Amino acid sequence: MLSQTVQNYIEVRRAAGFKFEAQAGLLCSFAAYVDARGEHYVRASTAIEWAGLVAKVPQRAHRLWIVIRFARHAHVDDPRHEVPPPVFGSETWPRRTPYILSQGEVARLLQAARGYGKSPLLGAIYGTLFGLLASTGLRISEALRLRYADITPDGLLIRNTKFRKSRLVVLHDSARAVLEQYLSQRRAFAPLDDHVFVSLRGTPLIRECVDGIFRELVKRIGLPQGAGLPRITPHSLRHTFAVRALQTCPDGRERIARHMVAVSTYLGHVDAAATYWYLQATPELLRDIASCCECHVENAS
Repeated sequence: MLSQTVQNYIEVRRAAGFKFEAQAGLLCSFAAYVDARGEHYVRASTAIEWAGLVAKVPQRAHRLWIVIRFARHAHVDDPRHEVPPPVFGSETWPRRTPYILSQGEVARLLQAARGYGKSPLLGAIYGTLFGLLASTGLRISEALRLRYADITPDGLLIRNTKFRKSRLVVLHDSARAVLEQYLSQRRAFAPLDDHVFVSLRGTPLIRECVDGIFRELVKRIGLPQGAGLPRITPHSLRHTFAVRALQTCPDGRERIARHMVAVSTYLGHVDAAATYWYLQATPELLRDIASCCECHVENAS
C-alpha cells in the first residue's frame, strides 16, 4: 500500500522541522487514489491523472510537484516508484504585487484603529495590534499568538513561527512604550487569559475578526481598493515594514548583502529569496538599491 510509504515520508519531513500540513493532506489524497486503483507504487500516468482532477493549471502543477518530490524520495529506496515529469509546468504561483502604505497612510490607519468602536479598550487593542505590525513586521498570526511571557527585556520572543523556528524581535523604544501603556489596560481586563491581544469577551483574537475590522478601517480612511489593485490586508503592514527596512540599505555590494540577510533574519524568512522578492515586487526599491551600488562604484573609482 502506498499509504504507508506516504506516512513515512510525512514523518521524515516533519522531523526535519516542516509543518507539512497542506502537503500531507494532498499526499494522503493521492495515496488513497492510488490504493483505490490497486496500485502499490507511484506511476507517472496515475500521478498526472490525479493532479489533473482540479480545474486550474497552477493548482495541477502544485499537486503534481508535491507528488514529484515524494516520488524522488521513494525512488531512492525502491526504483519501482516512477518520478512523474512536470507536465503542468512550474509550481510557482504568481505572487500579488504588495500594497506599500505611505507613512501618512499608516498614521491615518492607526488613528482610525485607536478610535474604533465604542469601547476605549477596543480602540487600544486594535491600535496597538496594527501599530505593532507596522513597527516590527510581524506576521499577523505571530502577533495574535503573543503571550505575556513572550515580552522580554530584549524584545518579543516569537515562538513556533511559520517554519517552526523561534526568533527574537527587537522593539524600538517608542513601540515598547506604546505596548507597555496598552498592557497596563489589558492586564486589568480578562486576567485569566495571558494572550496579549484579546476580544472584549476576554478570548484570544481570531484572524477572521481582525481581517474584517482591518477591511473596515481601510475603507473608512479611503485607501484605494477595487479590481486590478493590490489587496490591502494586515499583511500589507509587514510588506511595508520590509520595504522601508530595505530602503535604509547601505552602499556597497557586500554591505547590501549583509543588510539583506539581517532583514531576512529579522522578518523570520527561512530563505533569503523571500526577502529578495521585494526587490522585483517594488520597482522603486530596486532602483534605490541599484543607486547605492552605483554610488559605491563611483566613489571607489
